[in-house]
This record gives sequence, structure tokens and C-alpha cells, in this order.
Amino acid sequence: MPPKAHLESHLTTEDLKVRYRQARDTTEARRWHLLQLVASGWTIKRAAEVVGLNYDYSKEIIRRYNREGPSSVRNRSRDRQPPVARSLLTLAQQQELKEALQGPAPDGGAWSGPKVAEWIAKKTGRQHVWPQRGWDYLKRLGVNWRQRKNTNNDE
Repeated sequence: MPPKAHLESHLTTEDLKVRYRQARDTTEARRWHLLQLVASGWTIKRAAEVVGLNYDYSKEIIRRYNREGPSSVRNRSRDRQPPVARSLLTLAQQQELKEALQGPAPDGGAWSGPKVAEWIAKKTGRQHVWPQRGWDYLKRLGVNWRQRKNTNNDE
């Protein structure tokens, strides 16, 4: 029989059970459940199987709990910020594009997402800019396409 895991006595088994049952976040609930089972004398392996966690991950949860206490159980994934989207154009280039959009596209027609993407590629020296990024810049710069279409149709 494998040795029982050691849990620091930050909380009693009953306190762990209460936190498990009151947890609103499913990730945290599973972690509290794991800790409660291990505190009740279960092996990490068996407790991990019951709550549906990977054995190595379960060991890490227990190590972290022993080291940091109850605050370690918190689900930190919500704290992470998505990476900041990098703009393809500098502010000066965006202003230049805004001015270019006031006139006709280089081919003489109306501006479109693919045409703006081509303009961006030439301006930045990139080999390829996706058409969607062109549309993104059209929206970002506030081009009103319904009004523009009506103006072009009237001519």
C-alpha cells in the first residue's frame, strides 16, 4: 500500500469539505475535494482518480497547498491577461491611411478590406497582410460604408 500523503494542517478536514461544497468555481471545487479526500486518509492516486485529475497535477496541488496554504487553491487562470494585440500601423501611419481613405483606392475604385490590407503591406514592408486586418482598420478608423456606397451609387 502506498504511503499516505502529508497535508499541512492549514485547515481541518471538515473545513476542507465545507470549502469544497461551497466553491463556485469548478476548478477550485475539484482541488478542495482532492485535498479533503487526502486529508481523510486517501492516497493521492486514488483521490486524483475520483475527482478526475492527473496524478502529477494532484501532487502539485498538494505541494502548493502545503507551501502556500488555502490561498493556493484559488483558480488563477482568470487573472491572466490575453496578450496585447500589436498594431500593424503606427499612429502616424494610421493617420496617413485615414487621409488616403478620403480619396479613391489606388486602383481608382472604392476602398475595401483587401485593398486596405494591400496598402498596409506596402506601407509596412510586409509580404502579406490578411484582408480581415484591412477591414479591421476600416472599422477602427470609422469609415461609414453605407453612406459611402450611397454616395458612389448616386454618381
